Amino acid sequence: MIDVYSTATPNGHKVHIMLEECGLPYRVHHIDIGAGDQFKPEFLAISPNNKIPAIVDADGPDGKPISLFESGAILIYLASKTGTLLGTTDREKFTTLQWLMFQMGGIGPMLGQAHHFRIYAPEKIEYAINRYTNEAKRLYGVLDKQLSKTAYLAGNNYTIADIATFPWTRSWQNQGIDWEDFPSAKRWFDEISERPAVKRGVEVLTSLRRPFVDEKAKEMLFGVTQYTKH
Repeated sequence: MIDVYSTATPNGHKVHIMLEECGLPYRVHHIDIGAGDQFKPEFLAISPNNKIPAIVDADGPDGKPISLFESGAILIYLASKTGTLLGTTDREKFTTLQWLMFQMGGIGPMLGQAHHFRIYAPEKIEYAINRYTNEAKRLYGVLDKQLSKTAYLAGNNYTIADIATFPWTRSWQNQGIDWEDFPSAKRWFDEISERPAVKRGVEVLTSLRRPFVDEKAKEMLFGVTQYTKH
């Protein structure tokens, strides 16, 4: 049994989708990041960077429990554990991993900044909004170019690179994106949206999600609490 500590965000949904695709048994523990659950000692013990998601697999590689944080690492672990969605040859695996790293280093951080300055920032800073909206469009352009040549990001097979990237593109409107500008990416998005495991994965914990509009939530997510030693 895999215990998942998460909430309904793009990074959380990566792992929810992966577990549904793999068919592994799991149970979910809601980490209310607006209430500050991510700073509790018991969560920090498995996720020292105070970010979701994190997992504990009771049946680790040596038969002993293992805890993991960082969504990309979790996806690689689950793919390795099940022998799926990573590729079979070394060439396929490294191609998948490069697109996973593209998501981890570019898509996630940059679209996250676009969300912040376009939606959550207490003051609208035109330079920041333009900077991250333009970067979002650039990144979607990279996706679109790749997906004009291949069915999925790493080639003709669906992999953890697609699982990692898809949840971030669900908020395309918040990022200032017009799908008409990225037809190949839109084709990919529509196809993945219809996968049964994806539909199940994006519903995990969604009923508990709430807008981060109250002052406590803003403090937990964007205030000095983030920068306090825990």
